[in-house]
Amino acid sequence: MNVAVIGSNRGIGLALVKELKSQGAQVYAFCRQSSEELKEAKPAMIIEDFEVTDFDKMKSKISSSGLPTFDQVYHVSGIMRSSTLAEFDIDGIKKQFEVNSVAPMLSAKAFLPKLAENSKLGLVTSRMGSIEDNDSGGSYGYRMSKAALNAAGKSLSVDLKEQGITVLLLHPGWVKTDMTSQSGLVETDESARNLVKIMNEKSMDDTGTFWHMNGERLPW
Repeated sequence: MNVAVIGSNRGIGLALVKELKSQGAQVYAFCRQSSEELKEAKPAMIIEDFEVTDFDKMKSKISSSGLPTFDQVYHVSGIMRSSTLAEFDIDGIKKQFEVNSVAPMLSAKAFLPKLAENSKLGLVTSRMGSIEDNDSGGSYGYRMSKAALNAAGKSLSVDLKEQGITVLLLHPGWVKTDMTSQSGLVETDESARNLVKIMNEKSMDDTGTFWHMNGERLPW
């Protein structure tokens, strides 16, 4: 099985590379810049200078790197910046939309010619993008951008259904990463293991659905 992980040099992406490789997959690691940890993981290939907000650059990298067709693609890249009502940082919110909402759609479009028959696309989102689940408020930019990703992912699942491509929206849990300042409740390897389990178990019958890494289906 050939798998692409976008945003693979640290955190959840790096853990996914390790987990997928341990299960025998040929893993292709896409990132802006590699890390020593990623190099030590020894994926099948590391594709650097992969800028998720630049469609033309992504398309060029994918077409010129001698890549195979992919059975699974994970889009992990994302950012989180604080935004309260009192400090409604418009530039920060726009940046979160660019990276968290628009970039996954650009990468899906760029990878589309390389997706195998019956392939799966996993978009790592967040339960903070759930409107029904929001009982703590705040985090405006992050919540808004992830809600937008959820809406886009659902639409993408409809558009790609005829091609046999399953699209899943994946919440990794509150993970101990640099994004959460290591304040999370879940280790990266546990999150990765559960995300891979969901991707392997779900089928076209589940396309366009939103899943917690613990196996719980999340509300919109």
